[in-house]
Amino acid sequence: MGNFAKWIGGGLGWAVGGPIGAIVGFALGSLFGNTENVQTSQSYSRRTTEADFKASLLVMMACVMKADGVVQKKELEVVKRFLITNFGEDGALEALQFLKNLLNQPINEVEVASQINQYMNYSAKLQLIRLLFDIAYADGEVNTAELNVIRRISNVFNISTPDFESLKAPYVKQIDHNWAYKALELEPSATIEDIKKGYRRMAMKYHPDKVANLGDDIKKSATDKFRSINEAYEQLKKQRGFV
Repeated sequence: MGNFAKWIGGGLGWAVGGPIGAIVGFALGSLFGNTENVQTSQSYSRRTTEADFKASLLVMMACVMKADGVVQKKELEVVKRFLITNFGEDGALEALQFLKNLLNQPINEVEVASQINQYMNYSAKLQLIRLLFDIAYADGEVNTAELNVIRRISNVFNISTPDFESLKAPYVKQIDHNWAYKALELEPSATIEDIKKGYRRMAMKYHPDKVANLGDDIKKSATDKFRSINEAYEQLKKQRGFV
């Protein structure tokens, strides 16, 4: 069994069971002819491990990528960068093959999302949805099928509509002139004081430390959303003329 499989299999907590465990076990078995490291545990931790998050994300990535029946080259490039960052050059090759096995499997995203929702906290679920937007908007736009998959997953996660729109806002700033308000979960009628309060609230909600338990790589990727909050605030300060 390769390094990627050992990393995933040895680090899984709650994801060793349920639909995710079955999907991951099948994909690893197809890749290595061995699921021993994934399937031996009969009891598992309810705490979300780094491997739980990444395995869940890979399964959800596959759902988004194949939503329209076509895997785009730019989507694969985004995925490769993510895999290299999180599993290293060697592990990324195995992880990419693992993802290809996932793409060939029928996956019920609602069942998988329901398992994730049972164990993962809200901050981690927000980060997972943001990373799915990375895939969906890899080519600068998103098709209806991919957006619908992310919406269904988000609904199962009980992600609020303002949070969903805030996560999406930075990806549509070229076409939505109200994106900065949406990023801060505000209306264009917001007062300057509302904007300041909204910025502080969102900066706390999306601070990278909220997902520090998922590992340094995920914490680092969470800074992208944190930067978009700052960018939105700076844009509104410029538009509305306050400091």
